[in-house]
Amino acid sequence: MIERYLLRYFLAVVDQGNFSRAAVHCNVSQPTLSAGISKLENALQRQLFTRTNQRVQLTQAGTRFLTHARRIEREFNMALGAMADIAQARPVRIGVLSSIAGTIVAQAARAYRAEGGGPVEIAFASERELTAMLARDRIDATFSILRPGAQSMAQQVVAEEAYAMVMAADHPLAGRTQLDAEDLRQETMIVRRHCELLSQTSRHFLERGVRPHFSLRTTNDERALQMVGAGMGVTVMPDCYRSPDVAHVPLAGFDHRRTLGFTLADEGLADHGLLRALAAAFG
Repeated sequence: MIERYLLRYFLAVVDQGNFSRAAVHCNVSQPTLSAGISKLENALQRQLFTRTNQRVQLTQAGTRFLTHARRIEREFNMALGAMADIAQARPVRIGVLSSIAGTIVAQAARAYRAEGGGPVEIAFASERELTAMLARDRIDATFSILRPGAQSMAQQVVAEEAYAMVMAADHPLAGRTQLDAEDLRQETMIVRRHCELLSQTSRHFLERGVRPHFSLRTTNDERALQMVGAGMGVTVMPDCYRSPDVAHVPLAGFDHRRTLGFTLADEGLADHGLLRALAAAFG
């Protein structure tokens, strides 16, 4: 039988990145932690880590074991919570991609609270950050871009979404049904630094000889939308960013789309009220 403290040592090494930080995290000496990892490897008859002077990496066996170790630790904590008769349930932690419009998340949260939903925590982060948080059991589910084969956890598709050029509603090009990159040669642009298609967007314009002036570079998409509406520039945004002050016009040759949905650490969360509200708000 594998003792729980060995799982804690294993997960600490994975999360902390090396044995010394993991030992501090577990409040034990490094030799004690190293001995525990060796004991775990002997019990499993598999090497879990490749050790070098610079870093520690999971072996293939270690990667397979990680999924089970996370699940065991999570279920153990749930069992402890149930036995402790906790008066208030732990909030469900949901990570939301930072390039999903905040108005949609706010609409969903409002609907969830109106239905008397329980405690939740929402974290906005990049796609990479959300993936890491989910793997480290820092959140229970993500609402983000779904990429085939990128996750071993359960996934649920919510919607597919296109991108378009966004400009002030009174912009001379706002009435067009489609734009070519060359139409924007004299335009001032706004850079969305957290956009998952930032490199593809830059390449699209540079390959067509368009090298615009930039009036704003921001990691805040809501602010970018406001500045577009104020006439400070144009930008490429997902369709979910809507405002009476802006117009969306498709960009010829820029056919990128993204599939949005939920990734769940526990399939039982599929019917959680906030996730249902997010799906409804996006639809």
